Amino acid sequence: MSNRTPLEERLRAALEARGRLISAHDLSPARPPAGSTWGTRRIRRVLSVAVAATAAAAAAVILVLSSNTPDRPRPAPPARHSSPTVAPTSSVPHPVPSAVPSTTR
Repeated sequence: MSNRTPLEERLRAALEARGRLISAHDLSPARPPAGSTWGTRRIRRVLSVAVAATAAAAAAVILVLSSNTPDRPRPAPPARHSSPTVAPTSSVPHPVPSAVPSTTR
């Protein structure tokens, strides 16, 4: 005798019935696709992407060209602070003339 519950019995019976529906033909590998690999859907997709890319490029060109109109010139760069120019200092010290004359022999 088995200790199976009614639910387990029903599940086993359903799985066995489902298993009997599968034949050797269902388990064989599918046939490779035949005919042209480029379908109309793929061609339409490629064309729509190309049109969208062209439209985006045209919009970018129009945006760049319209930003420099004579009515609206480019803003001037910020003004620079005018400070006196300082000559660069060198790291080598210059000799300072002495006030005391040296005696030479």
